[in-house]
Amino acid sequence: MTVNILLPLVLYYVLRAQDVAEWQALLLSGVVPAAHALGTALVRRRIDLFDLLVVVLLAVSAGLSAISGSPRVLLLKDAGIPAALGLWMLGTLFGSRPFAFHFGRRLRGSAGEADAERAWRELPEFRGALRGLTALWGGGQLLDAALSTVWAWELPVDLVPVVGRIQSFAILGAMVVLTVRRSRAFRADHGTPLFGLRTQNAADAPARTVDEALRT
Repeated sequence: MTVNILLPLVLYYVLRAQDVAEWQALLLSGVVPAAHALGTALVRRRIDLFDLLVVVLLAVSAGLSAISGSPRVLLLKDAGIPAALGLWMLGTLFGSRPFAFHFGRRLRGSAGEADAERAWRELPEFRGALRGLTALWGGGQLLDAALSTVWAWELPVDLVPVVGRIQSFAILGAMVVLTVRRSRAFRADHGTPLFGLRTQNAADAPARTVDEALRT
């Protein structure tokens, strides 16, 4: 978050305060996450798709901006990232497991993976809830991309970076709140967590296992 969001934003306005041209400030501030992505790839000795997306979007937008002479083209890269993420998330709905299921693996760990796999196979409500959350997150990212595109063409250039960041955080916050509420409601209704997280009252009363949920 610091490298990809906060630092480029601060750098852009610092450069603008030094009377650097809009397109130059946008390009230089965009170099920060791109350089970080390349450095990370060299250290890990593997290419992360998100990091590759950052680098490609910066290169393409910089080239198009140089051809068109408009700094607004550089602003469109901020719409390209959520657009790509949103389409990818929605695309997982047609795969064997949706994005929300894979995301849950990071939270439940290996200990809860067997229960999650069994719930996926035998509880249609579990599958429906995770597909619904995947659609929510994918749609949220596409909304972010659509609004960023509008701001890139309609707002003053110097306003777009900060408006875009506020908008992205607002959409992200809304999706997190809806996800937490849906997860808690699902556990209360069906006795099994969507993401392997304990609810606040889990210490007071033992939660039902997936086996119990399947038997009821």
